[in-house]
Amino acid sequence: MPIISENSFFFITVGTICHRPAITCPAEMGLTEMASIMKKENISGIVVVEGTTPVGVVSLRDLRDLIADGTRDIAKLLVRDIMKVRLITIRRSDYLFKAIFLMAKHNIHRLVVLDEFDQVVGVMTDTDLFRIQTHSPLYLVQEIESATTIEQLTLLGQKMTGMLQYAVETNADVQSLIQLIAHFNDAMTRRLIFILDCCESIRLPDEAAFLLLGSEGREEQTLRTDQDSAIVYRDDLPPDKLAEVHRFAERIVIALESVGVPLCPGNMMANNPAWCHSLSEWKYLTEQWITMPGPDQTVFFGVFQDLRVLHGDTAFEEELRTHLCECTRFNPIFFPNMARTISGFKAPIGMFGRFLVEKTGEQCGKLDLKKGGLFALTRGIGLLALEAGIMSGTTWDKIERLRHLNFVSANDLDPIRDSFTFLMKMRLERQLHDVSYGKEPTNFVDPLVLSEKERERLRKAFKGTNAMITLLHTRYQLDLVNR
Repeated sequence: MPIISENSFFFITVGTICHRPAITCPAEMGLTEMASIMKKENISGIVVVEGTTPVGVVSLRDLRDLIADGTRDIAKLLVRDIMKVRLITIRRSDYLFKAIFLMAKHNIHRLVVLDEFDQVVGVMTDTDLFRIQTHSPLYLVQEIESATTIEQLTLLGQKMTGMLQYAVETNADVQSLIQLIAHFNDAMTRRLIFILDCCESIRLPDEAAFLLLGSEGREEQTLRTDQDSAIVYRDDLPPDKLAEVHRFAERIVIALESVGVPLCPGNMMANNPAWCHSLSEWKYLTEQWITMPGPDQTVFFGVFQDLRVLHGDTAFEEELRTHLCECTRFNPIFFPNMARTISGFKAPIGMFGRFLVEKTGEQCGKLDLKKGGLFALTRGIGLLALEAGIMSGTTWDKIERLRHLNFVSANDLDPIRDSFTFLMKMRLERQLHDVSYGKEPTNFVDPLVLSEKERERLRKAFKGTNAMITLLHTRYQLDLVNR
């Protein structure tokens, strides 16, 4: 089922969001006893049944009108005497647009939800419909774009996590979820930059650009995504403008951390002088990474490769991407060297499909989904895409473009795509699970808490990671390079 968007909202099934159980009572029950049940359950309406068949409904409004009309001997009345028999029902397989239509047509606030056997399974209220609308991406983006303080953005970041948990419950596909996270993160960062400008007079000069790198550059973050950023500016930037660049770099990194975006452990962030350069300096530096790739240089390039401009002059993005493509094309040894580094991140799976878990430390007994699976897949596809001249998009996008160009066979790409999708889904679900229990989200999963079906799918996904490594070995003849 697609993510809850403004277009798909009306086509979500009633059963997806109807979690309110139906509180019932028999028609022959006294009103006083019925009212006691409503008070105990804290509900504003009760379904009247005969056996298991719904025959009517009583609301607080009905009780209010009864008292206002001056009816005597209320204690002697039965539910049957005041219930509304014009019962409006809906099936849990129906779409939300039908629920909205029925409520509007009959001017009512609740619908009785039936299963395929006409048994009562729940009650849907207009409050439920409002709640689902507040989980719409447009609703939250509007709140982000209206925020005036960093504190408000921090609260909205927490709200975004709740919305994602809700979206997972609706079986939204993982690719849509990841795109949604990227969309929200971009909106949060842009609004943060706006607030810094308005409230602190801290701004990036027009002759510069703030770059997102790594998974942020690819627009495929999950919950636990560290800051990876850089700044590029015009070569002839005057000293006063350069001072503005450095003030912006220092403040944006700290501000992002304050709204919940962790610092990069490797310090690959805009406030680090090593990641804040003029255009010519960046061209020189990246050419050094390409022509003389050591262990650090391959890591730096892998992160920088997925650059995109979030704020500032977008012309820098195209110029840097063109430079990277040209430099790698004229240094053919670069691709085997990068492939060799990537192939060192083998999947944690041994003989007969046995998981190779962490042996020591805080994550003992667990599997690292990023290091053991996603790293080789994203970097491997990124390397193949770079060779094909593809510099932008998510890993999914790059796979489809490689397929379209016939650069890699569909037989090779299909299992890699399936593995990437499953690992991203499991990573996001485990992180949301951690957050719901007040834990810090990580990239680790304990195979013992998974069902047998999940473990088997995880084994298959790790095999897809090893298939990626095999593809790199074959394409770049790593067995010859390593000799």
